Amino acid sequence: MMKVATDIGGTFTDLVYIDANGDVQVAKSHTTPPNFEHGVMDVIEKSKLEKDAINTFIHGTTVVINTLTERKGVKTGLITTKGFRDILEIARGNRPDLFNIRYKKPKPFIDRYYRVEVEERLNYKGEILSPLRIDQVREAVAFFKKEGIEAIAVSYLHSYANPVNEIETVKLIKDLWPEVYITASHEVTKEWREYERTNTAVLNAYVQPIATTYVNNLNDELDKFGGGSSQDFIMQSNGGTTTFEEAKKTPISMVESGPVAGIFGAAVIGEMIGDKNIIAFDIGGTTAKCSLIENGEVKVSTDYYIEKNNRSAGYPIKTPVVDIVEIGNGGGSIAWIDDAGSLKVGPESAGAIPGPVAYGQGGVKPTTTDANLLTGRLSANNFDYDVDLEMVRDVIRKEIGDRFGMSAEEAALGIIRIANSNMLNALKLISIRKGHNPKDFTLVAFGGGGSMHAPALAKELGINKIIIPIASPVFSAWGMLMSDIRHDYIKTYIKRLGHLDINLINQEWNTIEEEACRQFRDEGIERENITFRRFADIRYVGQEHTVKVPVPNGDWKYTTTKLIMDEFHALHEQNYTFSLDGTEAEIVSLHVTAFGLVEKPKLNRIKRDTTLKQAKIETREVYYEDPRGWLATNVYQRELLPLGEVISGPAIIEEKAAATVIYQGQSLQVDDFGNLIIESEVM
Repeated sequence: MMKVATDIGGTFTDLVYIDANGDVQVAKSHTTPPNFEHGVMDVIEKSKLEKDAINTFIHGTTVVINTLTERKGVKTGLITTKGFRDILEIARGNRPDLFNIRYKKPKPFIDRYYRVEVEERLNYKGEILSPLRIDQVREAVAFFKKEGIEAIAVSYLHSYANPVNEIETVKLIKDLWPEVYITASHEVTKEWREYERTNTAVLNAYVQPIATTYVNNLNDELDKFGGGSSQDFIMQSNGGTTTFEEAKKTPISMVESGPVAGIFGAAVIGEMIGDKNIIAFDIGGTTAKCSLIENGEVKVSTDYYIEKNNRSAGYPIKTPVVDIVEIGNGGGSIAWIDDAGSLKVGPESAGAIPGPVAYGQGGVKPTTTDANLLTGRLSANNFDYDVDLEMVRDVIRKEIGDRFGMSAEEAALGIIRIANSNMLNALKLISIRKGHNPKDFTLVAFGGGGSMHAPALAKELGINKIIIPIASPVFSAWGMLMSDIRHDYIKTYIKRLGHLDINLINQEWNTIEEEACRQFRDEGIERENITFRRFADIRYVGQEHTVKVPVPNGDWKYTTTKLIMDEFHALHEQNYTFSLDGTEAEIVSLHVTAFGLVEKPKLNRIKRDTTLKQAKIETREVYYEDPRGWLATNVYQRELLPLGEVISGPAIIEEKAAATVIYQGQSLQVDDFGNLIIESEVM
């Protein structure tokens, strides 16, 4: 019986499983929009898995983020507290494009016409000031029916403190209109901030019918294939999994479903080899993503935005998401020259169709992949298409080289260096800019382009150790195999640390954990397989920002608060370069992460009786930036590399769908699990 994971990407759908011998097996098939479930079934069939061999199926999907970015959700209505109809427009006063007098806030996902106010009011303590006007809810439902609304979001002021009016509203809507999809804000987040909470409820409602249809279609296809005997899970943005049924209730929790699995997988790899401080780095066809893992802890935040950049405030989503920095640079990123005559790479991508020039499918703009091919880092023999290298050279020369008076190869190297510079900035954002020294971390690189660019970036950052993990081109799917069921429970709870009622806060922790146990019980997880991790979001009194502080499990004592305060001071100094000893601090939110532990596949240590001579494919000329120029470079097949034997750079390691470029001053070994370990040589 096998645990199988699939991950939908923009170009390919990946599958990873571990066979009966404990060996990792992978398969790839083309993604099939808009019917993504067909691509999933295609890759399962391509893997030649037996129907009854799958006992656990885990899936990562881009259906939610695609629905949001393409604006393909359903017609949605909002019911909110009287006086707060315009909360989606008002948003926040701070804006990214500060000096642009023509700046426009992002357009809400629901037109004002479909936002209805009802009379009801609670204060910040959750006490009822004005009762809910049932007749106005009835009128709102009648209006939405007449307008053809398919989903309704309900968000009342201070419902995070007491959801009684939202609960009553949802019950009434279900009685009046059972077919409509409903999202109440307290069901997706119990944190304060009325704008962020309302927007999150709106986006959940907006995508819920689309996500539900997709999950149901996938479930039907799996039932046809395997008779419905497997346990099925979907990857969430918090780095854990949930059941298909739970995913349909709050699909917004899947907004970063695919990318976060690779981050979690990097943490698992770090634990396997004894490195708990990790920078996870994922390069795909369109984007590069990175995240920092400290002491084995994947960082999760609810301060997540979509479409946020230096010109747009974006849209907040207040659900737990792994802390990721993402930029528009990948293998398909297009190189272009701006109005000032500067070379740029990305964020526009050639995508799968027409793709890079090298694909020969109609692409006419140079990409990072084309540059890596022309400089010898990639081999034309490893493409699925017949590559016209002269056409690639001609396009790069005409589009880039001639503008700067350089050869096509020099222009290609310039494209690679600009792409690396963009990726370097992203890596600095999650390390140096947050008070971490990259030299104290190991870089785990994966995705189709991760191994290609990571060694050069590590040299720039001073990172001495790089890991290219097993199944690196499909590593996000591999990470799903190692994940547990996970739910995060976050509740606003504003109390000063020095004036805590220990009995009351212990009662709050216990209530949250009891709720988690009930949810896991519904998912078939027994109490003995549930573990908890607690955090508190804490700030100095008078501040806006908070710091997430790990806090002890079990019952607190009054001495516990002193230990928590000391930890808060240290973390605040690390994050913001200062601490205010003696200044009073307060808790803002309680955060419980609950894990439902599931059986994970065991990885075998690999056995390989090969020599370096057998692994060598060829020697070819590769154009390097340091030292600049062409160098004769040995090229090896990854699957044939002998264990433990040192390979000094320059060298290239090729595998299906990826290549690893090792520079002078770096060396590589294969460990017992098949990971490539690259280290800087001691001079």
